[in-house]
Amino acid sequence: MKIYELHNQIKRLSDEKKLKILLVLGGCVLFLIIILLVFGFDTTPLKEKPKIGFIILGDIRQSGWNASHYNGIKSACDEFDVELLVRDKVPDNSGQCPIAVEELIAEGAHIIFLVSFDYSLEVRPLMEKYPNIAFIDVSTQTSAKNLTHCFAKMYEGRYLSGVLAGLRTKTNVIGYVAAMPNSEVNRGISAFTLGVQRINPNAKVVVAWTGDWENPEKEKMNAERLISEVGADVLTYHQDDSAVGDVADSLGIDFIGYNALLKGYSEHYLTSIICNWELFYQDILQRYLKGELSSIRNHWVGIQQGIISLSDYSVLIDEDTKRAIEEARNDLVNGKLIFSDDIYDNEGKLRCSKNKVISDMELLKNINWLIRGVEVLE
Repeated sequence: MKIYELHNQIKRLSDEKKLKILLVLGGCVLFLIIILLVFGFDTTPLKEKPKIGFIILGDIRQSGWNASHYNGIKSACDEFDVELLVRDKVPDNSGQCPIAVEELIAEGAHIIFLVSFDYSLEVRPLMEKYPNIAFIDVSTQTSAKNLTHCFAKMYEGRYLSGVLAGLRTKTNVIGYVAAMPNSEVNRGISAFTLGVQRINPNAKVVVAWTGDWENPEKEKMNAERLISEVGADVLTYHQDDSAVGDVADSLGIDFIGYNALLKGYSEHYLTSIICNWELFYQDILQRYLKGELSSIRNHWVGIQQGIISLSDYSVLIDEDTKRAIEEARNDLVNGKLIFSDDIYDNEGKLRCSKNKVISDMELLKNINWLIRGVEVLE
């Protein structure tokens, strides 16, 4: 049939028949759309990104504890396409941490990292109030069904740096500026001292307390006292900043950094104890996203998992020293336990017997003593 004849036939149709044809055609189109919607497209709503809450004591831009943790968790969140919600500059025991937790939960966080030693004590009532929120802390101050203790075995890095300090000292006096005598700090000082004693049993470690995680003026004063009053010729520290390094470097004294790669110092900056926080947080987030975290109460990782190391050495470090540190590292990789066999504290009390070990749980919670070979500067 020619086109013009078809056109004439359509023109001769009544309006009623035209309407019927349009309705049929419209129904076919509608049916096709429904088929496409049901079978041709995924109409499932996109899942919202998981949200992670992160609370920390200091400024996330400040080199040391604060920046290293933030950079680590930020990289891990980017890796797993997770949204990171941050509250920094939240002082311990100030009442601000519970407020930050409430804010993060209101913003949709389903897992919250408490990245300071005393936070979990402040937040304990909220753990019961929000049983479906997963909490992660870096201490063992308290416990709850929805709380997991996660930390790196920084004391293993302390042990290796103790080997270095024991070989570098000429006065056999090594200074250690430290925040406060809690379990975390005490086990680090004691592991460091065991590393010193592994290589130099005649050396002693003298500790000067500041009473604060970050107090640069007091840290500098203590560093100066350790050098001038007791003759320390190597310094290290457990603080959130590197004020001790400033003093040591200005006086030509060797020092070992902590939790940060430092810049702008001389060759007296020997190395730093480093944690790969990105790998640490990736491991935790992966377990959380798989639904495995709720079954873990304590997550304790270190050199064997590739998370703890020493940074590049100063040019002052000779090959013999490097070999001695590497031998100690290999021992740890192969399963050597630092806190084992006969261990006495600095008051003469036996803390571990021959062929025994101090358990991880004990190391996490109950090291309220310092090892023999440690003195405290009054």
